[in-house]
Amino acid sequence: MEFIDLKAQYHRYRTEIDGRIRKVLDHGRFIMGPEVKELEEALAGYVGVKHCATAASGTMALEIALRALDIGPGDEVITTPFTWISTAEVIKLVGARPVFVDIEPKTYNIDADRIEAAITPRTRAIIPVSLFGQMPDYDRINRIAAACGATVIEDGAQSFGATQRGKRSCGVTKIGCTSFFPAKPFGCYGDGGAVFTDDDALAERIRAIRTHGGVRRHEHTLVGTNGRFDTIQAAVLLAKLPHFDWEVSERSRIGARYTDLLKDVCVTPEVAPGNTHVYAQYTVRAPDRDQARAKLQERGIPTAVYYPKCLHQQPAFADLGYGPGSFPEAERASREVFSLPMHPLLPEEDQDMVVAALKEALAG
Repeated sequence: MEFIDLKAQYHRYRTEIDGRIRKVLDHGRFIMGPEVKELEEALAGYVGVKHCATAASGTMALEIALRALDIGPGDEVITTPFTWISTAEVIKLVGARPVFVDIEPKTYNIDADRIEAAITPRTRAIIPVSLFGQMPDYDRINRIAAACGATVIEDGAQSFGATQRGKRSCGVTKIGCTSFFPAKPFGCYGDGGAVFTDDDALAERIRAIRTHGGVRRHEHTLVGTNGRFDTIQAAVLLAKLPHFDWEVSERSRIGARYTDLLKDVCVTPEVAPGNTHVYAQYTVRAPDRDQARAKLQERGIPTAVYYPKCLHQQPAFADLGYGPGSFPEAERASREVFSLPMHPLLPEEDQDMVVAALKEALAG
């Protein structure tokens, strides 16, 4: 059994994917070719914003967003300690200081009730993470940010395709970022990402920073970086895009079915009011997680832990001065959560096998 079955997905869309890739091989414009612009226009329309700028990775998308806002030394950026390191490492990469805020125990997203206490005169941005496939309360977070003059950047690497009160992930804040890493809900066959915004001037800066600080060759108005997106990866995503709504629907159905079958067995994901969930990971929690995972492994069922160590516990962030117990909900989640096989092509018989094995593992 595959944890995320990318091979099955490829075989399902093989004709379209191969055809798109072949066109790129024929025209030979492998970096920022015509498919990149085509994809950017399609994704901007999908999200419901004016601008989409693709990037070399989701991490690069976040870094470009911070650079476009001129965030650097002396500035602070609020985020969550319960996420992949990319979210916070980009803050340090631009010279700013990450400020962590604990999570909600039911959604695993940043706890909006705790954000205001973390704001200082140096706060320039807030980067909430739409973890596991659903968004935190962006209406409230946007209001908090507006009151202190900060910009909200959504890290939507795991939530692309999800909605909140009818608005799509990456279109609910000043800047939205996502990742096209292969295992994401909308993934290519390498690294990739994108930045979304409705702000014309900001979009111009984002595009310039992505291509060495200029939108025209040999004219560098800013100090930028090489954050360009490969044309072949754009071709893969263009082939997948017509099927994405169906995949989002299947993710929702499969996730809801898991919850119905496991709600009396362990702590299952809670979908917040107004949200849809794309279940980038179907994540449950149990105090005896490691024992349960070992028993599932014996049955040939793969699982994964996102994330076994919070960011404030990582050596790279030791200088921030946080210690054990600084963020109790995040730390407890890191000890208890684990994710089950989840993808839009997961057969019900495989799902039933996972559920039966988990019930047995937690009963024993």
